[in-house]
Amino acid sequence: MNVLRLIDEIEDIIDSASSIPLSHKVLVDKHEILEILKEIRVQLPDEIKQAKWIKDERQKILIDAQKEADTMLEEANKHICSLVQKDEITKIATEKAEEIIALAKNDAKEMRLGARQYADELLERVESSLIDVVETVRKNRNELRG
Repeated sequence: MNVLRLIDEIEDIIDSASSIPLSHKVLVDKHEILEILKEIRVQLPDEIKQAKWIKDERQKILIDAQKEADTMLEEANKHICSLVQKDEITKIATEKAEEIIALAKNDAKEMRLGARQYADELLERVESSLIDVVETVRKNRNELRG
């Protein structure tokens, strides 16, 4: 993430800056810090776009999982209809169809849960990064204000 790299750069500048004796203040190149902050402003929308993309991908994964489950159910129903010829075949087909439906529902549920968990983890990481960026920028602005 470029924003985090830029924030690290600001921290390095502050860490390596000359300190004012008997205080916690340092002398930094105002122009250099402002240029880095300007670059952060440019990069931040990209980070937000990435979070939106992750959210959209999560939705696509959920839709695909539902479509696959529907397809499996449809195939199971077609299979049942083709086997309904004799009583014994009907009984076997009904049992098999119930198995297939249960498996399809279970698979769909697992896919949805996995997709949600994956998307949630990605969003959590992006959220955490954005919070860190905002906190660091706020801290640096406060330090710059004195």
